[in-house]
This record gives sequence, structure tokens and C-alpha cells, in this order.
Amino acid sequence: MFSKEITDGKTTMNNKNKYIKGLRDGVPIGLGYLSVSFSFGMLAVNMGLPIWSVVLISMTNLTSAGQFAGIGIIAAGSPMLEMIFAQFIINLRYSLMSVTLSQKTDETMTLPHRLLSSFFITDEIFAVASGQPEDVGCKYMYALGTAPFLGWSLGTLLGAVAGNIMPDSLCSALGIALYAMFVAIVLPPARRSRPLIIVVAVSIALSCLLRYLPLPFKLSGGTVIIICAVAASALGAAVFPVKEDDGV
Repeated sequence: MFSKEITDGKTTMNNKNKYIKGLRDGVPIGLGYLSVSFSFGMLAVNMGLPIWSVVLISMTNLTSAGQFAGIGIIAAGSPMLEMIFAQFIINLRYSLMSVTLSQKTDETMTLPHRLLSSFFITDEIFAVASGQPEDVGCKYMYALGTAPFLGWSLGTLLGAVAGNIMPDSLCSALGIALYAMFVAIVLPPARRSRPLIIVVAVSIALSCLLRYLPLPFKLSGGTVIIICAVAASALGAAVFPVKEDDGV
């Protein structure tokens, strides 16, 4: 009996340590999301969306690229089917991340916990969780997603409020932060990967062609995103296939 109490005490302490570690690991991600979501909130409000809906979008979604593309589709008045296809293409990678991360979870990650914690899967959260030396449980995943969720939601609110009170000239100047963010995401890995540079260049070239060529019909922003993403990805997969190890 005494031994069991000691064991239970150690388990409780380990679970507490895992939760605290998850919170600590998530703080840098949350601070980064705070600045990015500020740009999203400001841009969305400038496109005519009310503050409450912009904040609600960030609280029910946790996907920067998907949200930035989504507000463009909303502002253009595009049909719902276009929104569905665009979000499916942009966010498909999260399904692959979730499947990969499911192989690194412990016995506490039951089906309900898997479904709930999948909401917090982002590129950065996946990278941190998959890089842990041991299996991750539900307490760690919930703690890891707390700061990023709060940072993304709070940053959106601050950006949306600032977009309403700041002059248009300053909002336009701050809007360049969005493009700087994408450059900062793509440039470091592209410098180390020639195939990635080619895929990005193809996507940019195709986007420019669809934008400036005198086509007989005008393509909406969401359709252009879908075409460029699928075409560039398919080209990269065909020309630069990733070789798997023999042991995999």
C-alpha cells in the first residue's frame, strides 16, 4: 500500500512536470504567433470584416496561411466551394503531421484526447512535440498548445483594434510585415535546398502569369492559390522525389 502511494505520487509529479514543460516549450511559439496574428487582425479589419468575426476566426482556426488566404476569399465574395478547396489544399499538411505525431504518443492519448489535441497541431507545435526525446501525452500536448492559442487569439484582437484606430497610411506600411513573414519562413530552408528554390520560383512565376496574362476569364484569388499550390507541389514531387531509406 505504501509503495503504491509512492508510485502514485511520482506519477502525479511526473504529469505535473510534463504540463509545466509543455507550457514552457509553448511560450516562444506563442510570442511568435502574437506578432504574426497582429498582422492578420489588422489586414482582416482593413478588408471590411468586423472585429468580433476576425477574433472568432482565430479562436476557431489555428492556421496562418489558411486564414490569410481565407480572408482574401471572403473579401472577394467567392463561393463557399472555393473556400473549401483552398483550405483543403493549404491545410492538408496538418493531417500528415497528426498521423506522424500519433506514433509518438503514450497511453494517456486516448481517442477523445487525440481528436481534441489535433486542433493545436501547427508547423511549430508539431516540430517541438516530435522533437521530444520521449513519447508525449495529453497533458504535455494541451500545455504546449495553450500559449500559441492565446498568443494567436490575443494578437488577432490587438491587430483588429489597431486596424480600426490607426490611420490608413500606417496600416498600409505595417501590412508589409505579412510579406516579410512569408519571406522569413521560406528563405532559410530555401538557401539549403535547391529543389525548394525551384518550386517556390515556379509558384511565383505561375502566380504572375495568372495575374497579368490577358486571360478570357478572370480567376479569383482563391482559385489562383489552389492552382499554384497544386501545380508547384506536383512538379516538385515529380522532379525532386524524396528518397526513402531502405529500412523505412
